[in-house]
Amino acid sequence: MSTAGAAPLIHWLDLGMEHCARWRSARGLTAPRRVMVAGDTMKADTAWHHACEGTALLWRGDYQNARQLLSAMARRADQSQAHRAGQRKQPPAPTGADAFNRYRMAQAQRARTLGMLLVPFRNDFSLALTRAQDVREACAEAWGAPVSGETSVASLRELLGIIGAHEWRRKGIEVPVLGARIHPRYGVFAPVRSEYIDFVATAPLPAALSVAPVAFDIGTGTGVLAAVLAKRGVPRIVATDQDANALACARENIARLGLGAQVEVVEADLFPAVSTHGKAALIVCNPPWIPARPGSPLERAVYDPEGRMLRGFLGGLAAHLVPGGESWLILSDIAERLGLRTREDLQALIDGAGLVVIARMDTHPVHARAADAGDPLHAARRDEITSLWRLAAR
Repeated sequence: MSTAGAAPLIHWLDLGMEHCARWRSARGLTAPRRVMVAGDTMKADTAWHHACEGTALLWRGDYQNARQLLSAMARRADQSQAHRAGQRKQPPAPTGADAFNRYRMAQAQRARTLGMLLVPFRNDFSLALTRAQDVREACAEAWGAPVSGETSVASLRELLGIIGAHEWRRKGIEVPVLGARIHPRYGVFAPVRSEYIDFVATAPLPAALSVAPVAFDIGTGTGVLAAVLAKRGVPRIVATDQDANALACARENIARLGLGAQVEVVEADLFPAVSTHGKAALIVCNPPWIPARPGSPLERAVYDPEGRMLRGFLGGLAAHLVPGGESWLILSDIAERLGLRTREDLQALIDGAGLVVIARMDTHPVHARAADAGDPLHAARRDEITSLWRLAAR
């Protein structure tokens, strides 16, 4: 059994012998307690049954067969959810916050069950399976450097997410207003929705920049908004984040774009220190849009527990703006449409921080989920409006 502070371990029996390995989960999931060895002869129905009962399956067969089995299990998960939804006649279908909470519970259960199919790694992060692809670089990006002599086990589902993130980082995501690509790291919010980036590329720059030519990008993530401001000619941008992975990602992107002379990436909880960086004529922030508890560290870019980041940002704005300066708060109204926050709540936060709304730019985002009528949150996604709020101190 692992001790406090030690690396988490996973234990299993194989041919009567006990084995253990390092448990890897960037999503923060705990190691399954019940583990059985499985291979190519296992049927999807059997695997699904074991997973639903909380028994993890450590795969010892062919890697491509494991991927096919996971797909078959995912189909059974979707069929099971659809069946339960069809059988639920009373009470009426939930709406608003109830629908959102049920949706999250269902998604969490689906993730836990599908996460029960595990794969083993050698001490260099290569997969100890036949016909396995080379995942060493992708795993090192997500988990850090391998430890000599240490074998590992992880969820196949999580591994596929790591592989996808690695491909995004390798190829990059085209950002039209930059005329370049942004390369996200695993766990850093990727700029796949262009509407909030387009806002920063088109909103009128405050006149105060001619007097105090400094902007802050709060919670910079990949650094994409800081890069857009630099491309617009803002002479100096201080981009902040408190996540080490995001800081490294932003620095990589800024360097790749050749914007290091304009953009400084610093570690800070929201605002940079006034004593070091002064105040700004423009402060930009795209906080997590949904005031709910993240289910894993990877969800922190989407979920903001009790709206803490939003409250902290608004509450500190007046003290970090130069006279005549303004802030651009980029926020979706999805939380309002889900019944998790009201427009009155947001306005009260703005008023309470001593701020006024100069103007607001609105747009309807275009993404696949907005057109998916089968999505339990379809109505909210279909009607969602993303806004750039231009704020100033009273």
